[in-house]
Amino acid sequence: MNIIHQLQELKEEDLLAFLDQYRSFGPLPGILLTFLKSFIPPLPTILIVGVNAAVYGLWLGFLYSWIGIVLGCLVTFAVIRKIADRPYWQRWAERPRVSKGMRWVRRNAFSYVFLLSLFPVGPFVVINIAAALARMRFRSFAVAILLGKAVMVFLISFIGHDPARFLRHPEEAIYALLFVAATWWVGRRVEAYGIRRSAAGAAVPDEERSV
Repeated sequence: MNIIHQLQELKEEDLLAFLDQYRSFGPLPGILLTFLKSFIPPLPTILIVGVNAAVYGLWLGFLYSWIGIVLGCLVTFAVIRKIADRPYWQRWAERPRVSKGMRWVRRNAFSYVFLLSLFPVGPFVVINIAAALARMRFRSFAVAILLGKAVMVFLISFIGHDPARFLRHPEEAIYALLFVAATWWVGRRVEAYGIRRSAAGAAVPDEERSV
């Protein structure tokens, strides 16, 4: 409990000191901090991403934070998919409330992952685990995470790089919302294309594929 409490109490000065101390390692500290978020939920996402933008600059800070968060999500998803058949996870998935939620995830997998990925606070680990146990396609999960986290990380990086900007230009919030909607639409199109390709490939007999 002590460790969890300390992680929740991390301050901007602590993160700045950490990044400054290990600056010689290049982007690795910034990537590592956001990567660990998928495994240590108490880490403050908004603070970490904002500090990355302040230390590395808007675009590099965004890139390092995005890479770390996406890698953490993909690793979590892949690991749970590997062990999803273990008794513990089966019992967890069979709980009434969990089972009901899993059915919703199966019907709305892409939207579920994409929309929840937009929120900078929340149970990242639970989202990844639920998608894995629901047997969501890895391609769909990857696309939803790549796009959803890109929107979330960029917006936090943008604000963290220049916190007073939205106060000076409040109309830019509208552009941010339009950007979210456009990204969601593109993601759904990419997912639909992938599903059509998979279905077409499965429908072609093996003899024809070898021609």
